[in-house]
Amino acid sequence: MTYRLFIDDERFPPEDGQEWYIARNLTEVASIIKDLGPPDFISFDHDLGEEEHTGYEIAKRFVAGDLGELEGTAFDKGLPKDFSFYVHSQNPVGAKNICSLLNGYLEFRSRS
Repeated sequence: MTYRLFIDDERFPPEDGQEWYIARNLTEVASIIKDLGPPDFISFDHDLGEEEHTGYEIAKRFVAGDLGELEGTAFDKGLPKDFSFYVHSQNPVGAKNICSLLNGYLEFRSRS
């Protein structure tokens, strides 16, 4: 199943005619991907509330899962070949970190 995932603790996805699944924290992300498999598109927020994992930490789990490092977890199926993402965070440093991580990893993966 292909679907779009919106990760944000407060905001809602755009009303763009697409079907979005919303996750407010890491636990909800894991639950959604356990049920539906990995999304083909994710829109990330960085700051997900006090004492919650950040969007960057969630992005790192997707990468680790794609590398086969998280067997037996919801993230173990990795990322689809046509995976893409967007970062809608208002935290410029956090947004840059997510973009750098995922762009770097996807470039590496495309060369492998």
